[in-house]
Amino acid sequence: MRGRGIQLLSQVLLQCYSLLQEKEVLHLVLFYESRLQDHHLVIPSVLQGLRALSMCEVLSPGLAVSVLKAIFQEVHVQSLMQLDRHTVYSIITNFMNTREEELKGLGANFTFGFIQVMDGEKDPRNLLVAFQIVHDLIAKDYALGPFVEELFEVTSCYFPVDFTPPPNDPHGIQREDLILSLRAVLASTPQFAEFLLPLLIEKLDSELQSAKLDSLQTLTACCAIYGQKELQEFLPSLWSSLRREVFQTASEKIETECLAALHALSACLSRSVLSSDSEDLLDSFLSSILQDCRHHLCEPDMKLVWPSAKLLQAAAGASLRTYHCITRSVLPLLLEQYTKHTQSSQRRTILEMLLGFMELQQKWGYVEEDESTLLSLRAPVCSVVFSALLDPSVQLQLVGIKALTVLGSLQGFLSSSDLELVVDHLIRLALHEEDSQSSEAAMEAAGSLAPTYPKVFSGRMVPRLEEELQSEREESYHNHHVLQQRCLQALAAVSTHTSIARETVPVLLQHLQKMQKGTEARNTQDVVSVCQSLHRVALQCQQDAEGCWYFHQTVVPCLLAMAVQAAMPGGCACLLPLNSRLQQVPFLPPTAESTHTLPGKALLEEEVLAAMIPVISAATTHLSPELAAQSVSHVVPLFLDGEVSFLPQNSFPCSFQPFGDGECLEAQRCLVALLMAFVCSLPRDVAIPQQERLLRELLALSCSCNCPFTATTAAKSFAGLVNKHPAGQQLDEILQLAVNRMESSLVEGPCRMQALTLLLWVTKALVLRYHPLSSCLTDKLLGLLGDTELGPAAADGFSLLMAESPDVLHKGCHADVRIMFRQRFFTDNVPKLVQGFHGAGPDVKANYLKGLSHVLNHLPKPVLVTELPSLLSLLLEALSCSDRVVQLSTLSCLHPLLLEAPQIMSLHVDTLVTKFLNLTSSPTMAVRIAALRCAHALTSLPTTVLLPYKGRVIRALAKPLDDKKRLVRKEAVAARGEWFLLGSPGR
Repeated sequence: MRGRGIQLLSQVLLQCYSLLQEKEVLHLVLFYESRLQDHHLVIPSVLQGLRALSMCEVLSPGLAVSVLKAIFQEVHVQSLMQLDRHTVYSIITNFMNTREEELKGLGANFTFGFIQVMDGEKDPRNLLVAFQIVHDLIAKDYALGPFVEELFEVTSCYFPVDFTPPPNDPHGIQREDLILSLRAVLASTPQFAEFLLPLLIEKLDSELQSAKLDSLQTLTACCAIYGQKELQEFLPSLWSSLRREVFQTASEKIETECLAALHALSACLSRSVLSSDSEDLLDSFLSSILQDCRHHLCEPDMKLVWPSAKLLQAAAGASLRTYHCITRSVLPLLLEQYTKHTQSSQRRTILEMLLGFMELQQKWGYVEEDESTLLSLRAPVCSVVFSALLDPSVQLQLVGIKALTVLGSLQGFLSSSDLELVVDHLIRLALHEEDSQSSEAAMEAAGSLAPTYPKVFSGRMVPRLEEELQSEREESYHNHHVLQQRCLQALAAVSTHTSIARETVPVLLQHLQKMQKGTEARNTQDVVSVCQSLHRVALQCQQDAEGCWYFHQTVVPCLLAMAVQAAMPGGCACLLPLNSRLQQVPFLPPTAESTHTLPGKALLEEEVLAAMIPVISAATTHLSPELAAQSVSHVVPLFLDGEVSFLPQNSFPCSFQPFGDGECLEAQRCLVALLMAFVCSLPRDVAIPQQERLLRELLALSCSCNCPFTATTAAKSFAGLVNKHPAGQQLDEILQLAVNRMESSLVEGPCRMQALTLLLWVTKALVLRYHPLSSCLTDKLLGLLGDTELGPAAADGFSLLMAESPDVLHKGCHADVRIMFRQRFFTDNVPKLVQGFHGAGPDVKANYLKGLSHVLNHLPKPVLVTELPSLLSLLLEALSCSDRVVQLSTLSCLHPLLLEAPQIMSLHVDTLVTKFLNLTSSPTMAVRIAALRCAHALTSLPTTVLLPYKGRVIRALAKPLDDKKRLVRKEAVAARGEWFLLGSPGR
């Protein structure tokens, strides 16, 4: 009865403790303290009541101390149940948060009392709270008195933590939580050092990898608060253990933690303040490291050379003082060894070690020469690096290029003559080195160093590249073509500073004009290469507002001018299809004498226009709204009204009318692709002049143009503008006009495919922004799956709706893209696809399967797994479809599901095995590879389910081992190997 009464009282107090008055709290505390002497069955309810009272704000002074004394004296905490022990810890925590000064008045008695409470605790839930109390005891300067060792023992007995959480643990306590909580305690005070460091050394010598890792991480944490006094006695043992682990361990994790611990030790010794008569432990510690490691650097072919180098670099990176001490001894040795050894592999190893010490110099910024060994060795270091760049070994060249980049980043290291030599080496490697790796690395190095030395690169490298680009050497076309390609790539790579871009952009544009007037059929690819270089420059200019505007106002009008001139009547009568190479008339820039010279046709080919689109897009996306508005006021009138006054070289033989009628204007109409690149990349808040007229013109062109490329780009332009158009009556009117136009064109006529293309892009534009009309347009698209002529194209259109578009309608070009649009599209339309499949005729069923597989293939995998049971039968049926696109898309969808939902997939293992093995003989290589990957993934299903099929699968996978394609053979080997091992011990 007493127990039930106290329990009821405690439950009431837990609900209303904030309403109690001071005298009421006093009487209740005295009552509960007396009940602590009662029968052990009453104690849990008493503790609950005391926990409620410990949260009262009106607790009288002295009562907290009284309660804790009573608990320490009367309650044997570790004999209680877990929940009751947790209650005791909660009482102590509450009092420490609210009555800190009172508890400190107990002195070391409070610490001793808590040690008694905690001693023997095993439950991880309670340990987390207990570790936090110990940490607070130390952090808040509670008196530990003579009980430091006892407090350490009561916590260190859990080190290293050995805890595996039970399955389905509702508390969610992980081993890592306990490790971090205990580490915070052990590394909270230097007073534990004399007890902790021997323990860490002991655990480092154990065979258990987890114990070693935990010890190393704890040592690193301790170094943040220790000084020389705490470490002095144990430094030799610590260094011996760390050295042994780095020299002998096969674990990369342990090596990494050893190096981190050595770094922390060196940093700790570096920052310790010394008295005048104390020994400097740092010098003796570093001497030990040098003595044990330095001689290994003289053996670049031996296995201890890299462990030694890593140990030296870990210590050197701790402070400027350790860096100076170690490099003073090591750098001259490495330079000597580089000269002594002549083999490229040995020199590469030595230079890589040297590079590690060079990179450490970057941490300290500018250092006076007399304080930096590296600066004092400037001449021999440069000599070594430059010799590496001249070595025929590609691997040594690559290390030399990295070293060159690091040296260039060090302020004041390279003299003006050295910089000129650096540029000369980079030019030689970028243009004339046979190996593409060295060439690409040299270009990247030039791009890294150019912002630091813009004048040197713009004054020395750019003119040399321009000269090489314009040279007409008597050599094979292949060699000359490769040289020109590298010049273009190097010009783009070095344009990482606005001042350099101002030099390189005119060179690239001038070369583009030269390519345009060439007569060789290969000029198209050359023009594409120039556009790719311009695109890279545009991306690099996006980082700087000034550079972005310079590139835009220089490149965009120039590209438009050249394209417009190429499209003038008398030049190209229509858009040249891909791979069409007609003889071209030389193009000269218009002058008073040559205004009507017929331009070349390279700029009108689909390849070239496709390469120009990302250039204009990248030049536009990062413009400020004010500058974008200024630019759009010129570009849109160019296409609508033929206003060419803002273009350079704007004297054309006739007007520019891309939206006009007539076959002679077909070449001009194809330039709508460039309009798309511009208007679809504008910020959303930029007003487009004559937008309604522009939308109507694009709509008409997309539905009537016979050229698929032009019709598609017009449809994409229309969709991009509609996506960003503010909601309202104007948008509703233009959308209704588009729907009417598409419906009439889809029924019959020669432009059905153009209408479908427009329907797809407009649907995508509206799906992305959750427009109400999107569901109506999607239903029209679903209806077309039953059309024998347009059905396959409509099915492929579902991939367009779900995939990321590279040029329009993505976040990078400021499109209105709502979150989770794919999940919403899936929820709304997959049931309709399934229903349509069941009701469709046999000749069009494949269209529904193809559309479904495209939707599922682009759906986030967690969503797909949840919907898998209802759709799996259709996916399996899709594997029997003869359409290769359906097969490939379905296999791509099933592969991750085999890994993420093995239990569900195992229910259909017979069908899956049969289908996958059949598709390994597909005539399409991509399907064979995907089928073999799925056969490989099958091994993730439960072994007992797969064993009956093991022999059959192994026999069937023998055939693709002899496939004529290497990639297929590679996948077959991997899959067959896994099936051979199926059911083996340890699998």
